[in-house]
Amino acid sequence: MARIVVIGSGMGAMASAARLAVAGHRVAVYERAATYGGALGRFERDGFVFDTGPGLLHLPAVYRDLFAKTGKESLEQCVGLAPVDPASRHLFADGTDISLPNASRAGVVSALDAALGAGSGERWGEFLNRARDAWDRTRRPLLEEPLRPDWQVLGRDPYPSVPRRRMLRRDRRAATVAEIGAWELADPRLAALLDSYALGYGLDPRTAPTAAAVLPYMEQTFGSWYVRGGMRELARALYERCLARKVEFAFGAEVVAVTEKDGRAAGVELADGTVAEADSVVFGGDPRLLGGMTPGREVWASGDVVPGPVPPSRLTVFLALRGSRRDGTAHRTVVHSPDAGTEASAAFAGEHAERPTVTVLRPDDPLTRPDDAHEAVTLTATVAPQGPVDWTDEALVARYADRVAGAALAAVPNLRERLLWREVRTPADTAEATGAPGGSVPAPSLAGAGGRLLHPGNSTRLPGLLLAGGWAHPGGGLAHAGMSGALVAGLVVEGEGFRGSQ
Repeated sequence: MARIVVIGSGMGAMASAARLAVAGHRVAVYERAATYGGALGRFERDGFVFDTGPGLLHLPAVYRDLFAKTGKESLEQCVGLAPVDPASRHLFADGTDISLPNASRAGVVSALDAALGAGSGERWGEFLNRARDAWDRTRRPLLEEPLRPDWQVLGRDPYPSVPRRRMLRRDRRAATVAEIGAWELADPRLAALLDSYALGYGLDPRTAPTAAAVLPYMEQTFGSWYVRGGMRELARALYERCLARKVEFAFGAEVVAVTEKDGRAAGVELADGTVAEADSVVFGGDPRLLGGMTPGREVWASGDVVPGPVPPSRLTVFLALRGSRRDGTAHRTVVHSPDAGTEASAAFAGEHAERPTVTVLRPDDPLTRPDDAHEAVTLTATVAPQGPVDWTDEALVARYADRVAGAALAAVPNLRERLLWREVRTPADTAEATGAPGGSVPAPSLAGAGGRLLHPGNSTRLPGLLLAGGWAHPGGGLAHAGMSGALVAGLVVEGEGFRGSQ
């Protein structure tokens, strides 16, 4: 039995803790905040309940496997998990309104043909075929096994772009998400649909490699799922699974240093001076913070994937509304910006867009509202992180929240008349709650772009120190965080020769 210290209690960290405890290790989790869950937080007021992090789950098989491997009760026995149908409604600047069914390729094709004209669904379907090729080529190295030592080979884009014929000049192929939209989809609304998937994961469509096509493929193939009571319930279930496996938690316990002995991680030192010894240490936060915890130690060396620039964040607006939610209302509606392209350039240039793309979440869930005469609605937009934009400026926050709410009027036409109150969560709030620099939200790891969208591997140059969670391989997102926990557990139990599940 080894002693394992886990720093942080986000989903990736808890996933690794539960798996390691089942493997017979003694696991202790130290969390600087007052509660578990990391980005999967909750805001409650006057009987209204809101998620402060992701509102939907994709690839639920990751958590089904986690619960199956760590106890007798299945995931569905621990939370109320249900598919969302339609998966999403899309409102475009020209008035086009499309509802896309959940996990139905034929249904999506039919919906696009009906709304955009014959042939639109076929073009999207052909695009998804190419996206499936990219998924098949990268699924194992990006999701199911530790980052390979020769990770540079993943710098090549796996998406089979369609040649663009040009008179007397060399054929061109799409190299970015935006170019797929312009050259292969050939409809600004289909292009905006594709862009919205990239933006939703904190990626700039103008620079994101075509490998990002795996993101809409993943959602439309495996579906979108909601947890009754809000996604925070998934964090609660995983926390309780950890407790059942005898994982120990200490909250309000800030780790300030990773200790070393004989050239390997040997434990952690807390802010109060307490030292907890360990045979291995799992770090569940942003690896940029490790520099202050391992002074004088080069955690990454030349040739390793190292943390990149601080990515964008999200601004979230919680709306408490009087009046019931109408039957047939979509759970998720995306209101597309009329400023396609410029909104991305603003967020990724450290500015704020005048008219952002806004996601509107309206769950049909009595556990999120005081009664059926009220409704809880969440609005989100991708924005620049704290730092480039001063999200502590109350006047700026109020103006931008007004813009986000103004865009949401397309999805909730009588919003202003129904509004009881609103709360705004900024990147500065996220940074304070989670410790993520700038309140940034990590994107999933992607092939292509020379490897710049990969995340640091789960092993580090300090033996015994491993990385879990959205900031490590295989990157951000609930499913990816759960995968990182499985990879870390495999590396601890089986050693550096572990190559993932077969």
